[in-house]
Amino acid sequence: MGIVGGAEGTERCEPYRARVDRWRTSASVLDEVRRSPGLTRVELAARLNLSSATTTETVARLREAGWLAEERAPVSGRGRPTTCLRPAPDGPHVLALDLRHEDWRLAVAGLDGIPTVRCSGRRGDDLADRLARAVSAVASTGGKLRRPLALGLAAPAPLSDDVFVRATELDWGAVALGGLVAGLGEPAIPVLPGNDATLAGLAEARSGAAAGAATALSLTVEVGIGGTLLLDGRPQRGAHGAAGEYGHMPLGDPAIACPCGAWGCWGPELDGRALARHLGEGPPADPRTYALRVLDRADAGEEAAGTAVARVAAALGRGVAGLVNAHDPDVVVLGGLAPRFRGRAFDEAYRCGLMAYRRADPTPVRDAVHGDDAALYGAVALALDEVTSAEGLARVPG
Repeated sequence: MGIVGGAEGTERCEPYRARVDRWRTSASVLDEVRRSPGLTRVELAARLNLSSATTTETVARLREAGWLAEERAPVSGRGRPTTCLRPAPDGPHVLALDLRHEDWRLAVAGLDGIPTVRCSGRRGDDLADRLARAVSAVASTGGKLRRPLALGLAAPAPLSDDVFVRATELDWGAVALGGLVAGLGEPAIPVLPGNDATLAGLAEARSGAAAGAATALSLTVEVGIGGTLLLDGRPQRGAHGAAGEYGHMPLGDPAIACPCGAWGCWGPELDGRALARHLGEGPPADPRTYALRVLDRADAGEEAAGTAVARVAAALGRGVAGLVNAHDPDVVVLGGLAPRFRGRAFDEAYRCGLMAYRRADPTPVRDAVHGDDAALYGAVALALDEVTSAEGLARVPG
């Protein structure tokens, strides 16, 4: 949409700008309550450097809008009773859709950021239609504000300029984002797409293994490997939002073609495709399920499976070391199948790949907290970040 010029255009824009300014303090308050539910008004005012009057006015506005609830806080000893602020249990909500290699899940979440899965299904030829029907059905039931404010969408595909540019590893065909909100009425709610590995990192930074880290590297192995570099809890998107495609760095065998079109990518060295090659078997139809089976066989003591797993673990460890040398993170978080590959082979390759000065105090490597739900939590966070911003709050009617 172009810039509106002239006096008439300025008039039309001023009310929205005024609403944005009015909601800036509210957005800061919601951000603090999301980070630290249970804050008292006094604590909130101190954190945001707000006056008592501004705090009272802002909290009242957010209670009226349905975002916040106040409950009596426990008091030890003598003193005036006080209240603490929490997300309203029946307040405004968002949807989160997690498209995975084998299936999909649709969840609803409020300001607390905890997704509740409402429906799920397997992939199929009519996936786009089934997703649109599911979104419409879930959006029309439950909650104080029946219509969701946004939909966060996670998918295992590269994202550039908010468009999934390739989904060869996903194999569910094209899904029109606009069709997902068909039937929800006007105005259309925002659909916020994100790469699943990037959103998994967002979840770990907000409420997982990277919480509180100033600089964190999150890596997820499923079919290939993806991830994100997070600064103060925010994924670094790059020029077009496509940053974090670590699986397509040329750290693999240059004789092996990757579905992305490049040769020698790191990703095909780290999943079920690599395990099958090491075991002398053909490419698996479902690399993730195949990898789980081989990992189970290795855990059971099968020698051939153990050797194959160790080779993949070493390739993973070397690459993680290279990324630590490049990014200098406070912590590395491994999600998806990656924690299953951690062990002696990974540890040795990781330490050997680090620059010498790092080995005395290597960057810690932690397992992800959110497990298979990481991308879903991240999609919720993405949607809530949008709707609880000053701009998002100003767009809500009333």
